[in-house]
Amino acid sequence: MGPVENLMSDFLRECGGVAVIDGGLATELERHGANLNDPLWSAKCLLNDPHLIRTVHLDYLEAGADIIITASYQAAIQGFENKGYSLEESENLLKKSVEIALEARDVYYNRCHEASYNPSPDGRILKQRQILVAASVGSYGAYLADGSEYSGEYGDAMDLEFLKNFHRRRVKVLADSAPDLIAFETVPNKLEAQAFAQLLEEEGINIPAWLSFNSKDGVNVVSGDSLTECVAVAESSKKIVAVGINCTPPRFIRDLILSIKKVTAKPVIIYPNSGESYDADRKEWVQNTGVSDKDFVSYVNTWCEVGATLVGGCCRTTPDTIRAIYRTLSTKS
Repeated sequence: MGPVENLMSDFLRECGGVAVIDGGLATELERHGANLNDPLWSAKCLLNDPHLIRTVHLDYLEAGADIIITASYQAAIQGFENKGYSLEESENLLKKSVEIALEARDVYYNRCHEASYNPSPDGRILKQRQILVAASVGSYGAYLADGSEYSGEYGDAMDLEFLKNFHRRRVKVLADSAPDLIAFETVPNKLEAQAFAQLLEEEGINIPAWLSFNSKDGVNVVSGDSLTECVAVAESSKKIVAVGINCTPPRFIRDLILSIKKVTAKPVIIYPNSGESYDADRKEWVQNTGVSDKDFVSYVNTWCEVGATLVGGCCRTTPDTIRAIYRTLSTKS
């Protein structure tokens, strides 16, 4: 194993076997007053409200997250350019997403340092530990902002070279901004997974990556491609150090982990959504269709028992969800 693969195994050992990932970003930004009604979604905050992004990162660190994911999921260079930003401005916004997360980590470490003199009684988790910053790369469907990352139907864009070229510059700029990891998230089909794996090689990127797919039937990835074939793409890449599922209802996760484990021995990463359904026409979440934090956390132990080693939340999960995951895991270790 080279240094890239070691990063994850050493990190997991330090976390006591299971690492906690942060939760949803957009809902939290809105709760802090951001207006996200825009194709750039949470990436819009990089322009207008970077301090809010930093606040949300800190909320998650103080809820026990070991990994924070940058606000770059929707931040495709093409998306910024469509809004009239120059290439240079677009690239600076990408860098800024990583800088904000690194800054939040520094602030958090300072708070941990201060708390070692006068502990805070307010339930914040201020514990000096290794924290990783993962630079988020959303799929091509995320850039389209039409929900196609939930179908994986890209039409004419189902072309390997097209997808590689679409993502190339962003992946390079993010890698050059010194995150600890690159998170390829909500990958809806096998072709895009192959594009990401090949890009890491072609661009000589030395930052380890994870690949997470989404599923709406608990069997295949959303495009209908076989999950095991998708996971095999991660398995065959030395630079991909973990593979799993995000943005998928909790009830499907256990069986998906079992499928993943058949194909790979790499760490399995799981950060589902709250199980709420999203109405793409109305662009809003359907209320009361998700599971409570209590129910979400009751699943977590099962996921870890069948082999998940990185666990967090995606859309509509909050720092409360993450704190509950942190607590349930710390009682086990």
